[in-house]
Amino acid sequence: MTALLAVEGISKRFRGLKAVDDVSFTVPKGGIVALIGPNGAGKTTTFNLIAGVYAPDTGRIVLDGEDITSLRPDRACHAGIGRTFQIVKPFGAMTVLENVVVGALRRSADVAAARSRAAELLERVGLADKAAMPAQGLTLPEKKRLETARALATEPKILLLDEVMAGLRPTEIDRMVETFRALNRETGIAILLTEHVMRAVMALSDRIVVLHHGRKICEGSPEQVARNEAVLESYLGTEAVS
Repeated sequence: MTALLAVEGISKRFRGLKAVDDVSFTVPKGGIVALIGPNGAGKTTTFNLIAGVYAPDTGRIVLDGEDITSLRPDRACHAGIGRTFQIVKPFGAMTVLENVVVGALRRSADVAAARSRAAELLERVGLADKAAMPAQGLTLPEKKRLETARALATEPKILLLDEVMAGLRPTEIDRMVETFRALNRETGIAILLTEHVMRAVMALSDRIVVLHHGRKICEGSPEQVARNEAVLESYLGTEAVS
């Protein structure tokens, strides 16, 4: 399949620590790829490099044929990068709908159109009945859904999901998985996710990239990764295939 996102040999050092070390992978158009590994493996730094929070020391990042290496976050968003964050921070005093309108205004200055688009996205993520309430009153699972809707409102080409399942109960995880499956199936949006909840990773992903100490140690289908000796030793453990 044609690559939508190509990460080519990116590295990033923070003082003496090489957080990301010559990492390469692709996300195909319409694909779902997971980036996994132990804490400190370099997953969130990789996300931040793609989204423009940091500039890579080496390598480049290409989105839909456009070199977006080192673009500022707002320009990366304009190019088609949408993302969520590990720690959700909605605009608490604003309504749920208004939070999503903020994202929708990234693409359109028409407030009425932005409100209409925001309402559609809240319906998709299951928050339509919460539209008028202050965002600070949402539960954690609801805030994660709101974060997703706000990212989608920017109309990204690829959605970066940074541990959106963390802290959720199994039933909530299953609901989020189905939301993303439907989103990918119905809209064709590509998804790159980093996640420790392996039931979600295995259920969602077409391919998995595994990082350890900043380097890529494995890439393959969920079945291949789940039986890779290096991955089992460094991250999953033998119980993953028992």
